[in-house]
Amino acid sequence: MAKKTVRDVDVSGKRALVRVDFNVPLDDAGEITDDTRVRAALPTLRYLIDNGASLVVMSHLGRPKGKVVEAMRLTPVAARLQELLGTGVRKMNDVVGDDVARACAELEPGQVVLLENLRFEPGEESNEPDFAAALAGLGDIYVDDAFGAAHRAHASVTGVAELLPSVAGLLMDRELNVLQGLLSDPARPFVAVLGGSKISDKLKVLGNFQELVDTLLIGGGMCFTIFKAQGMQIGNSLCEDELLGEVGEVMADAERKRASIMLPKDLVVASEFKEDAESRVVDASDIPQGWMGLDIGPRTIDAYVDAVMGAKTIFWNGPMGVFEWPRFEEGTRAVAEAIAGSEAVKVAGGGDTVAAIEKYGLEDGFDHISTGGGASMELLEGKTLPGVAVLQDKED
Repeated sequence: MAKKTVRDVDVSGKRALVRVDFNVPLDDAGEITDDTRVRAALPTLRYLIDNGASLVVMSHLGRPKGKVVEAMRLTPVAARLQELLGTGVRKMNDVVGDDVARACAELEPGQVVLLENLRFEPGEESNEPDFAAALAGLGDIYVDDAFGAAHRAHASVTGVAELLPSVAGLLMDRELNVLQGLLSDPARPFVAVLGGSKISDKLKVLGNFQELVDTLLIGGGMCFTIFKAQGMQIGNSLCEDELLGEVGEVMADAERKRASIMLPKDLVVASEFKEDAESRVVDASDIPQGWMGLDIGPRTIDAYVDAVMGAKTIFWNGPMGVFEWPRFEEGTRAVAEAIAGSEAVKVAGGGDTVAAIEKYGLEDGFDHISTGGGASMELLEGKTLPGVAVLQDKED
């Protein structure tokens, strides 16, 4: 069922309590190093302001675990939001309380308040009813534009949504439309590229994708758990031994599934996990004892690029190797450039994937770059996201 968005309700004169995802990276000086998530929320915030609403904006930052951590205050976020939004942003030093309630009650249309880091409050992650009620009291309507937190049943995600008229923001709406489109009616051939270090992060989506996609390309450290489950020697490569049985079952069942699974044919291996370690290209079945795989090899790159160029829909999550180091980035770079240069519908998600896209300047080559790594993977696993389920349904 489609969800109501800010465009489906009258927001004029309303205080909109807006959940955003401003969980941005900060350097040691407390400066924002990547403001992508702040920029992603701007269309919703501007729409609300342009249509006569006042804004009470709320977000988490980091993992302070219910305590005030000075380095995780949202002060630099407020400054950047004010700069990007082009209007004043009043930053509160608390999440709830008398001062916050008073400031929100005094808001005029077009004015903006940013609450302090939600996770300073222990009631946030535990979805404590009194805390959710205190948040709900700050607004007239609830707008969820934090797709990256939609898989969390937290007070600011589900608790508040049960107490106020609740709709999706424009970013949330686009995320759902794009990702659900992959599940329902993708143009074929549909190629999924899965990488990253751990297969535990993607095992469930791997199983779901076997029936959804036509070709599944696997790279990154996650391939070594598969190799070991199939009885291959992997040297000192990364492996999640506790998952060998489950991975073996998934791969044994692969022949009965829709997808054709492609694994690396060759690898770039290193003598140790160091940027300047001795390295060489070997067959995937011939990793030397004591060495470790850190990238896919040239024959694999060619095969993966060919598969990508024949696709009409592509989903990418996870790098092919340790792309942060120049000697082990070729697989990730080549696959990223092939995806960006293809004529397919191209969707990417996941923090490392986004970092790779930005490193190679390929943002314009993608139709959609998801802001929610964990949320996007859970949605593609076929799960119902609690932060989505609680929003009001759109009438037929």
